[in-house]
Amino acid sequence: MHGTAANAVSALMSVTLSVEGGTFTAVMGPSGSARARCCTARHGLDRPTSGRVFLDGAELSGRGEGALTRFRRQRVGFVFQQFNLLPTLTALQNVLLPLRLAGRPADRERCVEALRRVGLADRLDHRPSELSGGQQQRVAIARAMAAEPKVIFAYEPTGALDSHAAHDVLALLRQAVDRWGQTVVMVTHDPVAAAHADTVLFLRDGRLAGRLTAPTPQTATAQLSELGA
Repeated sequence: MHGTAANAVSALMSVTLSVEGGTFTAVMGPSGSARARCCTARHGLDRPTSGRVFLDGAELSGRGEGALTRFRRQRVGFVFQQFNLLPTLTALQNVLLPLRLAGRPADRERCVEALRRVGLADRLDHRPSELSGGQQQRVAIARAMAAEPKVIFAYEPTGALDSHAAHDVLALLRQAVDRWGQTVVMVTHDPVAAAHADTVLFLRDGRLAGRLTAPTPQTATAQLSELGA
C-alpha cells in the first residue's frame, strides 16, 4: 500500500504465489498492474503492509533495512533495463564489485568464468563505453550470476536492446536456468521475451489474473489481450 489516509493505494491485493527453484518465471500485465511491485516485494525492496514474504526459506517481513541489504547481497541477483555499470570500471571490475561490497571473497576466477559464460572472455578489460548495449547487458548478467544468488530478478532486461541483442540476452537467462540451475524471475511487457520462460504470471489491478505454462508469443499476447493490455 502506498500513500496515506484517503490517498492510500493498494498496489497488490490478496496475491498468493510461489516460484519453484531452478525455473524461469515471467511476470506480465497491463500498465498499472503492479507487475514490478510484485517482484520488489518478493526481495524486500518494497515492504508489504500485510502478508508475509519468503525467499529461499527465509522470511523477509519485519527485517530492518540493514538486514535486508545484507540478505539481498548474499542471495539475490539483479538485471535491469539500464545496465547500471560503473563507467570507470572494466567489465571484470564491474562483476567483482558486488562481491567486494558484500564483504565476500572477491573470487576473480569465478567472475572470469561468469564473463566467459556470457561470451565476454575477450572483453574483461573493456570499459562500458567500449562495449555495445548487448555486451553491457551481458556484463550485468555475469555480475548477477557471479555471486551465485538463489534467484535473479530481471526487470525489462531487453527494453534498451535491439532485437538481435535481446534474443541473445534472453537465451543467456534461459541458460542460467537450464545449465547452471539458477532461478530467474523476469518482469516484461514483451510476449516474445515471456516465451523464453517456463511460466508466465499475469497481474491486473494488483491481483493475480492468470497463469500460462509453456508460453509462446501468441498465447502470451492472447492472454494480455483478454486483460485489456
